[in-house]
Formats: sequence, C-alpha cells, structure tokens
Amino acid sequence: MAAGVAHIPWYATVFRGDELAAALEEVAPIARHYGATSWSVQRSTDDAYQFRHMISFDNKADWDLFWNGTEMQRFRAHNSGAFQAPITYTWFAVVTEELGAAPVSA
Repeated sequence: MAAGVAHIPWYATVFRGDELAAALEEVAPIARHYGATSWSVQRSTDDAYQFRHMISFDNKADWDLFWNGTEMQRFRAHNSGAFQAPITYTWFAVVTEELGAAPVSA
C-alpha cells in the first residue's frame, strides 16, 4: 500500500485546550517508533480548541499499528475528558510532496 498521511481532527473540551495541546505534544513523537516518516500537531489561531494532527507513514498498516497501539490507547483513555468524541481520522494517499524545500534564489 502506498504512502499516506493520517489527519486527526482533535477538538478540546471547554477550558482544556492547553491541556490537550501539552498531551498531543507529548504523544506525537511516539509515532516514530511505529515507522512514521513525519508528524505535525497544529493549533488553530482562530479557535484555540481546534487541533490538526497529521502523521505520515510509508503504508497504512504502520498507521494502524500506531493508532491501535498501547501508547495511543492509553493516551485516548487518559485524556478522554480533554477532547470531544468521536475521533474520526482520515487517511490520505500522498500524490506528491516536497519536504525541506531549498530556498528560491532571486
């Protein structure tokens, strides 16, 4: 199966945006243990309760191992009051991408 990116839309519960941000910051790097090639957690500047968590993998099977792994199960259970459920991720196939682009000279 081709490379892809999982997009997870987290939405914090009232007054717990900072708590969810800290928890996501802690758990995000664990994806590397499951073969993630990159990850990113972004917080909306218009709605401080809205987060986008994106994780790239060479194949969806590695994503499934991460999402259903011990660390993410523990994360979801421990932080269940900090985000709204259900959490429904979307898997996107990579069509084209460039990472770490070189600066364009004038």
